[in-house]
Amino acid sequence: MAAAAEEIDVDGVAVRVTSPDKRYFPALGEAGTKRAVVGYHLAVAPALLAAVRDRPTYLQRFPDGVEGEEVYQKRLPHHAPEFVRRCAVTFPSGRTAEALRPDSAAALVWSAQQGTITFHPWQSRCPDVDSPDELRIDLDPQPGTGFDEARTVALAHLRPLLDELGYAAHPKTSGGRGLHVFVTIEPRWTFTQVRRAGIALARELERRAGGLVTTAWWKEERGEQVFVDYNQNARDRTMASAHSLRRTARATVSAPVTWDELVDVHPDDLTIATVPARLAQVGDPWAGRDRVAHPLEPLLELAERDEAAGLGDLPYPPNYPKMPGEPKRVQPSRAKR
Repeated sequence: MAAAAEEIDVDGVAVRVTSPDKRYFPALGEAGTKRAVVGYHLAVAPALLAAVRDRPTYLQRFPDGVEGEEVYQKRLPHHAPEFVRRCAVTFPSGRTAEALRPDSAAALVWSAQQGTITFHPWQSRCPDVDSPDELRIDLDPQPGTGFDEARTVALAHLRPLLDELGYAAHPKTSGGRGLHVFVTIEPRWTFTQVRRAGIALARELERRAGGLVTTAWWKEERGEQVFVDYNQNARDRTMASAHSLRRTARATVSAPVTWDELVDVHPDDLTIATVPARLAQVGDPWAGRDRVAHPLEPLLELAERDEAAGLGDLPYPPNYPKMPGEPKRVQPSRAKR
C-alpha cells in the first residue's frame, strides 16, 4: 500500500510530496526512494542552487524511477505552483518556451516530486539568456576509454593549457565516465562566439594531447580517444549541473572536485549517500567560483589563427538549422558513398 502524501515545509513554503516511498533508485532500496531524493536536494540545496540559480533549467525526469521511462522536459508545465519561477528562452528553431528558473530549495523539492533526477541548466542567466557566462569543456570518453583517460587529459594537458590562458577552471565528475570543466567568463559574447572559442580550445587540446583527444563530431571518426564536445557551448545545449544526481544504479552525483582531488577521485564514490556528508565536512569546491570572470579574447585570437590556417567551423547538432560557415552536416562514410 502506497505511503500517504507528505507536506514538507521548505523555508516557509509548503511542498506536497506524493508516494514518498516510490523507488527512484531500486537498487538502493529505502535509500533510493523519492523521500531520499527529496532529502538529498534539501541537504545540498545551497550548493546546487549556486550552480543553477536563475539559469533556464531543463529537467531530466524519471517518474517511475531510473529504470523506467525518461522524460527530458524543457517546458515548465502550466500547473507548476507560483513559487516555481519561469524564464523565457528561444530554441535554435526560433520557437520559444518558459523553462524552470530555480531560485529556491522549494523549487528543487517540487522538481523531485515531479521525478526529476538531474538538472540541466543553460550557460546563461535570466533574464539575459543570450549572454553566456560560462565556457563549458566536456571530456567525453569514447568506447575503449574511460574515466582514467579523461582524468589524464584534464590533468596533463587541459589544466596547463588553461593556466597559460590565465583561466581559473573548475572540474567536476559527470557522474559517469566523463569529466566537465567550467570557466566563468564575462557575459559579453554571443553563443556563437563562445562556441567558436570552445572549438579553438578543443583543437589546441587535440594538438597537445598526442592522440588522446579528438574533436571529430562523427562517432565513426573518433576512435579510442576522449572527445571534446565543443557543441556543449551552443545555444540550448545543456549539461548536468554540479551536485545533480545521475541515472545510475548507485545514484552517483556530478560532483565538483578540486584539481588536487582529481588525481585519485573515483566517480562511483560520489553518490546520494556520500556527497551531503562531504559537503558538510569540506564545503563546496566550487564556492566563490563566480567571483572572477575571464575575458574570451585569448581563445578568440586562437580561433582567428586557426581560421587563417584553414581551420573553419565544425558541424552543429542535427536539430539546428544550417548555420553560416558550417561545413556539410553529413556523416563522412555517407558523403563518400
